[in-house]
Amino acid sequence: LAAGEVVVRDALPPGASKTARGGTALAMVRASPEQVWRVLVDYPGHARYYPRVTAAEVVESTERQVVVRYEVGIGPVSFNFHMNKYPDPRRRRIEWHLAEGRANGLFRENSGYWQVEAADRASLVTYAIAVRTLVPAFLTLGAERDSLTETITGMRKLAEEGEGTARPR
Repeated sequence: LAAGEVVVRDALPPGASKTARGGTALAMVRASPEQVWRVLVDYPGHARYYPRVTAAEVVESTERQVVVRYEVGIGPVSFNFHMNKYPDPRRRRIEWHLAEGRANGLFRENSGYWQVEAADRASLVTYAIAVRTLVPAFLTLGAERDSLTETITGMRKLAEEGEGTARPR
């Protein structure tokens, strides 16, 4: 971690089904926890670092929950899905899962969390996901693990460049 590597483990987030794919990524980010948090809660800005996300829109927001509609493009195909996000600014943790009763495209399961912890003049960031789709596993093999590294690397770049624009929640 100290050398700037993204460490990926097989551990799925709590509550993940036995058939979910994904894991947990950890990385050091040379930015304050507050700056990392601003990037994470800039929900419309998620398309800047989540692979294949082409748009993100907040459709509902309260102090404890945010519903975000994502648009994803995979080759010539695109679809939407909705996530319930639960930001906890005191703990610097955001947990999420698919929003029940809303269109969720190819996803049958999508849950996880971001965790930001203060480190020596930096932040230790943990990103965990669990995913199940309608697409057969052999067609997406490895895509979830690759997205862990791509996502945390993209978020790190924005946080280190000071590009978080949302107000802290």
